[in-house]
Amino acid sequence: MNWDRVEGQWKQMKGSVKSRWGKLTDDDLNVISGKKDQLVGRIQERYGIAKDEADKQVNEWNAALADDNARETRPLDRKAG
Repeated sequence: MNWDRVEGQWKQMKGSVKSRWGKLTDDDLNVISGKKDQLVGRIQERYGIAKDEADKQVNEWNAALADDNARETRPLDRKAG
């Protein structure tokens, strides 16, 4: 998913972020406010991991969102019967 869309839909994304990274607080999510670098930094701090690992996790989460979005908008395959 394009990060601009994540940023624009941040209020809706908070639940997904919170379920993926439960150590992030509501205050963290408000400060992050959809900024990727802020999200990576907060994950790095809360989980004590390297920046590269936090960035990798965010990219994987974002890719999963894109996959979910594609599945929701893809027409159903129907066999002619």
